[in-house]
Amino acid sequence: MLKAISKIFFIMIYSLFLISCTNNEKNKKFEIEKKVIKVAATPIPHGEILRFIQPFFRAKGYELEIIDVSDYITANIAVNKGELDANFFQHAPYLYEFNKNRNTHLIKTVSVHIEPMGLYSKKIDKLKDFKNNSIIAVPNDPTNRKRALELLENIGLLSFKDVSYKSVLDIEYNPKNLFIKELDAAQLPKILDEIDAAVINTNYALSSNLNPLKDAIAIESKNSKYANIVVIRKGDEDKKYIKILGEILNSKELKEFIQKKYKGSIVAAF
Repeated sequence: MLKAISKIFFIMIYSLFLISCTNNEKNKKFEIEKKVIKVAATPIPHGEILRFIQPFFRAKGYELEIIDVSDYITANIAVNKGELDANFFQHAPYLYEFNKNRNTHLIKTVSVHIEPMGLYSKKIDKLKDFKNNSIIAVPNDPTNRKRALELLENIGLLSFKDVSYKSVLDIEYNPKNLFIKELDAAQLPKILDEIDAAVINTNYALSSNLNPLKDAIAIESKNSKYANIVVIRKGDEDKKYIKILGEILNSKELKEFIQKKYKGSIVAAF
């Protein structure tokens, strides 16, 4: 009887040992997988910035994998699902609105840079040259539309009611009877030949060889609240690889790169 009990006890201990080893192997595998940090970004300037800092990750024993995207929605959903570790292309007002509308749980880690939004045209050189019934295109997502309309208001082309999210329905003063056309942000540089002007996000402007400082008729203030941020899934903020990601994206070396590479068209926000 005693031998039988001892045998059962030994089997139980051995089973627990095997389970522990299996869990340790799983944890070890997880740690190895997380040596690769997957970040989605629009190619310019976000992808350029991430490619500059890739060697800094290798120096710390990590590999930064950059996934080029043009679709903000898909990239946010992928981070929320845990398919990607982070993304880098949006500002905080866009993120807050996205969470609200999509019931996602995404949070900001660090601010990296500001991309002043600009008003561009291939037909008009100065604000005074806008004619009656001119067509101006703006992004169609709520936060970037608000931002674009605020730029048009600040330069005196329009004025609006005091509302949180401006739309064409909120226009109070439109002396030149401008027509505001709402389109996907990525499409705006492509239709400049077809319209009079467009308010374009800097990342899409740069991708189309438009320099905000040289080519824009008007440009957003550098004190804009719309800094571009790194976004992760809520609950991941204390993970070591996320903290390293934030440290490198707020490093002195990156600030110097932004100053040298973009010459004021993009400004560090840290």
